Amino acid sequence: MGIGIGNTMHQRSLQAGGLDHIVIGAPAKLNFSLAVLERRHDGFHELESLMVPVSLYDRLHMRRLPAGEFSLEVVFAGRLGSASGHSLARDVPDDDSNLVLRAIRLLAERANVDVGLSIRLEKHIPSGAGLGGGSSDAASALFAASKIWNLDWTKDQLAELSAELGSDIPWFFAGGAGLVHGRGEHVTPIDGIPALDVVIACPSEGLSTAKVYAACEPNAQRRGEAASLAMYLQENSIRHALPLMHNALQQSARTLAPSVDTLLCDMAKYDALHPLLTGSGSACFSICRTAKEASQLAARLESAGWSYVFPTRCAARPMDMDSLEQQEFHR
Repeated sequence: MGIGIGNTMHQRSLQAGGLDHIVIGAPAKLNFSLAVLERRHDGFHELESLMVPVSLYDRLHMRRLPAGEFSLEVVFAGRLGSASGHSLARDVPDDDSNLVLRAIRLLAERANVDVGLSIRLEKHIPSGAGLGGGSSDAASALFAASKIWNLDWTKDQLAELSAELGSDIPWFFAGGAGLVHGRGEHVTPIDGIPALDVVIACPSEGLSTAKVYAACEPNAQRRGEAASLAMYLQENSIRHALPLMHNALQQSARTLAPSVDTLLCDMAKYDALHPLLTGSGSACFSICRTAKEASQLAARLESAGWSYVFPTRCAARPMDMDSLEQQEFHR
């Protein structure tokens, strides 16, 4: 696939034959565009999207365990751990149905590994919001497990394996912004997307991805727009980029979840530049011209009663795990 890795890692200790303990970040993503081009014969949809990572992270603490032992603890942290974020702390299982455990068990099976792992997952990204938290967690877990187990798997191999678990997981190995095609498994990295200030807001209710897709109408006329959007953003031409920022699932989400409609209306009322649903929702976002503008918009939304509002930034450059550079984890 020719994609690079896209998360952060901090090495804590070394052990012969691999790492003993890793703390790794799993970034959220935004869909700056999402076109649903057609329904495929295999039951999936043909997609085209420009996806961008932002500086909102889940965090995984992973430690080597004796053979055959795998454990997962889920902790809601940051805003999800606060009283106001309680309604967003949802739908994150700590059993084998969690994508993280499914991912590392699959890697252990394919790589013939007999070493276990203990994982503590700190959730900062709400689920059921279109921010890709679960998929990002799985991608980060795969990469970290490959280091702890001292595997010689390439990032492309890990990305290919991850596609067996979810269509959007391979994108998280891209290291930054990327165009996705097909079901989401085909990724083309895009350099030069500016570190735009962004405000993310999330209603208390989540959305079913399957129901949102089922209610949308494909439109093949949008084909090629994601690449044009990326080009205008690389040129920092926001004026030309804005008309190309769209989400084919937005109308479906507004119909299925009235709170999404209310949130988008409130964002527009408070002068958000281009309010947009991300993924299948229910989170919405707006790019901002400056950090001050982002702070003002976030404050207005919070004053209007929206409990989960996050001023953040797009990741301007690929984040390379191989450098073992510790990044800041935004809470």
